Amino acid sequence: MSVLVYTESENGKFKKSAFEVASYATEVAKQLGTTATAVSFNTSENEVLGDYGISKVLHIADDSLKTFNAKGYAQALAQAVKQEGATTVIVSSSADTKFMAPLLAASLNAGYVPNVVAAPEATSPFTVKRTAFSNKGFAHTQIHTDHKVIGVSNNAFGIVENKTTLTIEDFSVATDDTTFTTKSVDIDKVIGKATIADADIVVSAGRGLKGPENWGMVEELADVLGAATACSKPVSDLGWRPHGEHVGQTGKPVASNLYIAIGISGAIQHLAGVSSSKTKVVINTDPEAPFFKAADYGIVGDAFDVVPELIEKLKEFKAQNA
Repeated sequence: MSVLVYTESENGKFKKSAFEVASYATEVAKQLGTTATAVSFNTSENEVLGDYGISKVLHIADDSLKTFNAKGYAQALAQAVKQEGATTVIVSSSADTKFMAPLLAASLNAGYVPNVVAAPEATSPFTVKRTAFSNKGFAHTQIHTDHKVIGVSNNAFGIVENKTTLTIEDFSVATDDTTFTTKSVDIDKVIGKATIADADIVVSAGRGLKGPENWGMVEELADVLGAATACSKPVSDLGWRPHGEHVGQTGKPVASNLYIAIGISGAIQHLAGVSSSKTKVVINTDPEAPFFKAADYGIVGDAFDVVPELIEKLKEFKAQNA
């Protein structure tokens, strides 16, 4: 009766979140006195999961599931649950997983709790801590169903190395035409940049940059830091930046270790979407900007003066510590 964990991947490589949910599943398995089994889809690096406490990998090599399909992945995981006799399933809280997890929970008649930020407080009854009210509070939630699906927030539990002996098994999934009633016909992705969901650092900017022609310094700062770039809703609405970079309550949530906001006033919807970030740095000319109240560090100044100087200092620091 192992703990089952879904490890997300893309183009045959695991996402950072896969190692975090593997670490979390290992801790849950320890509390329950069992082992952790991972399910992977069309990946080429399953062995690395043994570094994070996973004892067994069920590897699905199926061309029909190379592209994420919520229904297909939910069916596959449900079949893995049945084979392994698992009662607890650990997943991430990514956008894709939040489409898939409710389907999985419904098929298992399981309680589903997303946005979990810590290891279970108890296992009888099963109790977890999750964010609530747009990350403005926490809820301590008990799950009383036989099966449980736990969605772990990004950068909440962390990645914990715990090397163990790993076995890898091929796992075949039974699918039919009803599995693929929804299909991806085209995927438009930014290549060669850190993604907002997986980035440890996010550099975001708003209307304070005055126009899309000034975004070069934002991208340069992001390159120096190895960060993802993002923007506020008005910026994406104006067409200055793609909608895929819009972060906030109505855009992509951010739970990075460092979030740098440049020329963003800090509307409540934006703050709700980035409040899970561990350290927030704000650069704004207006000392009364609402974002300063939520910031860990604030710089009152013109971005066109502050950001180039910050880039220069970071480059000097990296050169001295190379």
